[in-house]
Amino acid sequence: MTTFCAEHGISRKTFYEIRRRSLTDGPAAALEPRSRRPKSSPSKLADEVKQQAIGVRAALEQSGLDCGPISVHDKMHAMGLEVVPSVASLARIFREAGVARLEPRKKPRAAWRRFVYPAPNACWQLDATEYVLTRGRKCVIFQLIDDHSRYAVASHVAWGETSEAAIVVFDKAVTAYGVPQRLLSDNGSALNPSRRGLLGQLVVHLMALGVEPITGKPYKPTTQGKNERFHQTLFRYLDKQPLAADLAQLQTQVDAFDHIYNTQRPHQGLPGRITPLTAWQATEKTEAPRPTRDLFRRPVTRPRPARTPVPTDLPDGTVVKKLASNGVFMLNKVQYMVDGRRGFQQVLVITAGDKITVADLEGEILIEHTRPAPGVTYVGNGRPSGPRQTSKPSPMS
Repeated sequence: MTTFCAEHGISRKTFYEIRRRSLTDGPAAALEPRSRRPKSSPSKLADEVKQQAIGVRAALEQSGLDCGPISVHDKMHAMGLEVVPSVASLARIFREAGVARLEPRKKPRAAWRRFVYPAPNACWQLDATEYVLTRGRKCVIFQLIDDHSRYAVASHVAWGETSEAAIVVFDKAVTAYGVPQRLLSDNGSALNPSRRGLLGQLVVHLMALGVEPITGKPYKPTTQGKNERFHQTLFRYLDKQPLAADLAQLQTQVDAFDHIYNTQRPHQGLPGRITPLTAWQATEKTEAPRPTRDLFRRPVTRPRPARTPVPTDLPDGTVVKKLASNGVFMLNKVQYMVDGRRGFQQVLVITAGDKITVADLEGEILIEHTRPAPGVTYVGNGRPSGPRQTSKPSPMS
């Protein structure tokens, strides 16, 4: 029998099973394939439960709230239903019904890298997003959330992304919840232009209260990922509401969303999928910072360093050019790149045949170019651009 099984490529167990079938059902029926379907499925979901889950999902989607399997699972538990399918079963039900799709490219949650401050008011995140009113008028929604609890501390609707509007939403949150230790924002001119060498109105206002203004790396929106995800949830809700006719009506809709977001919507980014309000109340608030400067003292104006005078007696073939903001100058309808860090500086351009030499006003050579062939309108400096040099990940991402 062992030799027979080896010759036919079957196991001993299969041999005995075929022999048993031939004795009970006959030789012909023994070789017919049989269904492996179990005789009973105690865990099989009834069609009524499936329709109930699809109905809950449709209601959440109609309300403009998250309607994924996790959200539907939490909502069915909150409704007190007797039978609540698991998250995996709900995902399978929605795919079979054609109301959801499989996303195999999504990374598993275990692969996410999270950065969370240890307590409320340790850091707030401020960002603004554009929205459209009736008749195509554009406005801006400022959203301010707590990094630890995801609690929406304040929102403000304005006509544009200005420093005054940013100060309004920050002061609104401070009046209600106190002063935070830090404020994270992007590098926009209305929020925090410190990386551009400027001091914005919001930064001055924060420093007067002792708040540390911080920004994410340029071209790294993942640093403000919590706020970016907050925008997505807000837009899903506003898309199901009537289009607002003015700022007051839109502010009412945003305030209603903040209430639902804080008190009713379980947050999947929080441990235990609790609401932001529960997370806000679960941990003691961070102590408010102390102002580090006297608000009534006039700032000391420091004298600016003397600029190198522009020479007037220049030889033939030498001209003075002012670089653009990206460190480029124009000569004979051709753009020449010098250095992006020298934007708005004046340089000497010396032309000698096909050789073009660029130097600063003190005579130090910055770069040398060769006159390009006809038809070429841009000559680079042979260096990679700024954003491509970033290789290390942001510590806040």
